[in-house]
Amino acid sequence: MIEIAEILKVRKSQHGDFTDHAAVTVQLKGIMERRPEWHRLSDCQKEALHMIVHKIGRIMAGNPNHHDHWDDIAGYATLVSQRLPQVSAQAPAAEAEK
Repeated sequence: MIEIAEILKVRKSQHGDFTDHAAVTVQLKGIMERRPEWHRLSDCQKEALHMIVHKIGRIMAGNPNHHDHWDDIAGYATLVSQRLPQVSAQAPAAEAEK
């Protein structure tokens, strides 16, 4: 069985120092949550943005070439996209005509 110290060593090599990661992540979350638009988002949208910011924090603090970080960002964005209401293709054009 892998010891927790070994797990943390491996994680640090990919994700960087936890203190650095936490600083980036908390700052980005604060920026998002202070925006008045934050309260219009669904729970899924909010959580996906939190997870995307978490991955950005790992990219900034750790290995920016770790594929999982980028794939996870795409995955969270896709999960939200799949849950968005279907919008008519005519809607943007109708708005432009106003």
